[in-house]
Amino acid sequence: MLQRLLIEKMEHRIIVGILSFLGIMVLVGWIAINENGRMKAFQDQYLARSIERGAALFNTNCASCHGNDGRGLLGIAPALNSPYLFGHSFLADIDRRIDTLTRERDAAATTDERKAEIDALIADLNSERNSRIAQMQPAISAGYNPERPSRLANLGWSGTLNSYIYTTLVHGRPVSGLYWPQGMAAWSQTAGGPLRGDQLEDLTNYILNWDKGNNWTIDDLNAVVQHPINPVNPATIVMASVETVGTNVAEIEAELVSYTGDPVNGQALYNGAAFACMGCHMNAAVAPLTQNTYPNLLNGTRLSDPALAGYTADRYLIESIVAPNAYVVPGYPAGVMPQNFGDRLTYQDLADMLAYIKSYDDPGAQASASAG
Repeated sequence: MLQRLLIEKMEHRIIVGILSFLGIMVLVGWIAINENGRMKAFQDQYLARSIERGAALFNTNCASCHGNDGRGLLGIAPALNSPYLFGHSFLADIDRRIDTLTRERDAAATTDERKAEIDALIADLNSERNSRIAQMQPAISAGYNPERPSRLANLGWSGTLNSYIYTTLVHGRPVSGLYWPQGMAAWSQTAGGPLRGDQLEDLTNYILNWDKGNNWTIDDLNAVVQHPINPVNPATIVMASVETVGTNVAEIEAELVSYTGDPVNGQALYNGAAFACMGCHMNAAVAPLTQNTYPNLLNGTRLSDPALAGYTADRYLIESIVAPNAYVVPGYPAGVMPQNFGDRLTYQDLADMLAYIKSYDDPGAQASASAG
């Protein structure tokens, strides 16, 4: 029986057993030591794929409002690729040094000579601080406050940025329609939107991937096209009583005869944040090109649709602005253009905007409007 064994002597079998046990322990130890690295590599690969999927989802669903580069579209929606969203302060390092020096200067044991040195250092730091603020002037003019550089802090959000982005995607922000042309929709299927939970996670990871940590620059800040608007309490706003045009197209058309439109002001209204027409009409992806509209009305191309029988060019333009869903140009979705312009535009505003749109049929007038 023993002759048939691979190892006949008991002591040899014991030695082999011990060596095998030690080998197994070494192998297990090696796996344990490298498990964290292996899992980290796996997580990095998973995150990379998630970000890649999120990029595709962003380009399909979000870029039309937040911009292809995530820096926002003027008057349409705020930037996500921004140091403000990630709470980066360009003044924090200077403020910390000033605070440290101030506490040293105010200490009882600090000599008068040292206090004088500290005052000089603080003066230099304040000068550097003012210089940085001056460099941020383009962003400040666009609504950024360098003294309050965190989006989450300004909103009073106590959770993480990840949870803020994800929950905003889930539930949307319909109230934002009060200060943007269109409120942010709920994107989660559980809230009636089109995206699954894993897709929302991919979108969240893609947005978070824009964070540069401490490597944000003032150039990054000034490259932001549209900063967020902080909501305010409506009860604190005093609205002036202004007559707006409403939605009765026939009455508006008759009343506008007594107004002379200014195409320069019309262009300012068209491009400005209040109405933000340019954001959707500039590339024909979301809405028709404005520069084609009036020429197509004059040559009959647009009015050839039987649904527009009896329309004049003016009636078409007025209705398109104050009641945009009454007729939707084939190939474009209904409900994209805000429905409340009639409640926001005065007769002079509308006359100016129509003058700007009509100026596309007159190259000279259009050039004059652009120069203005």
